[in-house]
Amino acid sequence: MKITLDDVTPTVSRTLEVPLNIRLDRLHTVFQTAFSWTDSHLWEMSFGQTGFGIPDPEYGFDGPLDARKATLAQVLADTRRKTFQYLYDFGDAWDHSVKIERVSPARPDLTYPLILDAVGMRPPEDCGGPWGYAEKLEALGDPQHEYHEEALETLGDDHDPNAQPDIPLIEARLEALAKKWAPRTRRKA
Repeated sequence: MKITLDDVTPTVSRTLEVPLNIRLDRLHTVFQTAFSWTDSHLWEMSFGQTGFGIPDPEYGFDGPLDARKATLAQVLADTRRKTFQYLYDFGDAWDHSVKIERVSPARPDLTYPLILDAVGMRPPEDCGGPWGYAEKLEALGDPQHEYHEEALETLGDDHDPNAQPDIPLIEARLEALAKKWAPRTRRKA
């Protein structure tokens, strides 16, 4: 699958392989890991009009369906979709377009999830979403801009939107998730 951060320039995307039977809450964790988000905000996966997340009892039936009780395979079969949206941080609205590029049998010699490609550094969290980030990049590049100092404070003077992500670090973090989620064998007493 390819996940692209919408409305951000330069392009930020990740291409991953995940098992079809992955629960949606775990798929969220994979996305967080692949983009190096901090998992400190609300999120939702939307398949057309059907949203999945972690329900809040205060919202009753108006909130998302429970992502802990649905797998990617189930939702894809039920919705007959090959694309969906992943929204992270309802305030900043980091919207990601997800496209299932192909479904193939798992290879027994590989551990999933896998990162196949990573393009672009994601913006810092809490910087105002795609539009706030674009404004801050403009201000960062212009020392005469009225918000240059604020952009420096938010992004740092070494921020490079064209830098490439640390793929070996993402691989290591995904491998740690795979180990954490691996079925445990029970010992007989």
